[in-house]
Amino acid sequence: MITASDLEVRAGVRTLLSAPGPALRVQPGDRIGLVGRNGAGKTTTLRILAGEGEPYAGTVSRSSEVGYLPQDPREGDLDVLAKNRVLSARGLDALLARMEKLQVQMAELGDVAERDKAIRKYGNLEDRFSSLGGYAAESEAARICNALGLEDRILEQPLRTLSGGQRRRVELARILFSASDGAGGKSGTTLLLDEPTNHLDADSITWLRGFLQNHDGGLIVISHDVDLLDDVVNKVWFLDAVRGEADVYNMTWKRYLDARATDEARRRRERANAEKKVAALKVQADKLGAKATKAAAAKNMMRRADRMMAELDDERVADKVARIKFPSPASCGRTPLLATGVSKSYGSLEVFTGVDCAIDKGSRVVILGLNGAGKTTLLRILAGVETPDTGVIEPGRGLKRGYFAQEHDTLDDAASVWDNIRHASPDAGEQELRSLLGAFMFTGPQLEQPAGTLSGGEKTRLALAGLVSSAANVLLLDEPTNNLDPVSREQVLDALRTYEGAVVLVTHDPGAAEALNPERVIMLPDGAEDHWSEEYLELISLA
Repeated sequence: MITASDLEVRAGVRTLLSAPGPALRVQPGDRIGLVGRNGAGKTTTLRILAGEGEPYAGTVSRSSEVGYLPQDPREGDLDVLAKNRVLSARGLDALLARMEKLQVQMAELGDVAERDKAIRKYGNLEDRFSSLGGYAAESEAARICNALGLEDRILEQPLRTLSGGQRRRVELARILFSASDGAGGKSGTTLLLDEPTNHLDADSITWLRGFLQNHDGGLIVISHDVDLLDDVVNKVWFLDAVRGEADVYNMTWKRYLDARATDEARRRRERANAEKKVAALKVQADKLGAKATKAAAAKNMMRRADRMMAELDDERVADKVARIKFPSPASCGRTPLLATGVSKSYGSLEVFTGVDCAIDKGSRVVILGLNGAGKTTLLRILAGVETPDTGVIEPGRGLKRGYFAQEHDTLDDAASVWDNIRHASPDAGEQELRSLLGAFMFTGPQLEQPAGTLSGGEKTRLALAGLVSSAANVLLLDEPTNNLDPVSREQVLDALRTYEGAVVLVTHDPGAAEALNPERVIMLPDGAEDHWSEEYLELISLA
């Protein structure tokens, strides 16, 4: 279905992956977990397999339909209705539009010949519509959308009125609809999904697991949801960021973890035994080397010792970890940020209204609400990125905001890593910024790499580095743990625990809320404010 031959993947001058021969192959029934640390090349490799990018070397052949969900989908026409975007996976949206147009013509045309011509066209389109599943396919699309938390009212809205999370779920619904077994779908489609559980609630994730388990085409999934990997995956591709190679394991996720642990224990044991033998050989060689008649024997012993070490499997190098620590906040007044009577609408659609909130010095606030309730919009308004329809945002004395956008809107994709951090901290010294980027695992040629070519996890690290370089006293964080590997996520959570300034957080990650230890919660769309309690943790996973 998909075969990559002699694949070589690079980012700038860095070789991310070198896979000689047809090492990477996706066949029907393969459910592959593509894993590796942030920056190992998972997202770049998936883009190339999907045909959205070109490899540095090698070829990729595809013998089936491909459904690709990028980590950061960029839809084209945002005036398209969400329902029509989903139906477009099978071309049904265009067919329905043409059929509706012909229905109007058939009702209005007075000329019999012209009306008969319109009727014949309508019949041909209806036959085509039926071959693609017809009205049953519309019902199937609605079922998938509903399972992903997209209500009927949302499907009738233009994409531009939806939140980032809702638009991403529309894209996921579109791809799953194209591969659905029912009503004319192409069940042999190979699905390439990059972080498909982002922005999904707990019920939707459960449904998605079942869908992927029953999918009879190929599947490659990048995900930091270990439960999804455990339930779905029957093969693992591990991208080793140190060696720039891919290891293929024909086993489930749990067996893969056990096999890796066993393999690493074996490597350590064999190396320890070999080092003991080598040490003994070198001691004996030193004794023999003191005698001229034994010099040749001593050299042979040394060569044997070197050979023993060279024949050992390399030890796995521990993944590097970004050292994330939010800045010491700049001095500010008692209430650095105040919102009064804030409302926002898109056309006739009211998102929220009458929101009042005071962000006091050092306060910790979580914004909660279902997808589409306006959480990201309110955060953007507080950040000064978007203006409210009514109401006022009042900056207090000494306010210095630091904004982390879930779609990485604060980064310039065309600019390099270095230019992005320089823009974020124009007054900082060069060596200070280089040291900061090094702490976030950006070094050497990576500094000249365009931000648009970074993986989702790398973009998250770069955006966080920009926050760290500031002296912000109010952090506005929108899904800061998205796309991070488990180790990097823990670093972010530790940084949240120790930050002394004010934080306003939007998240689907209960662990992020626990780390923040919030005092208050703002519930959208009505803007009600309440003291934080443990009961709200369950709402986070459900939202």
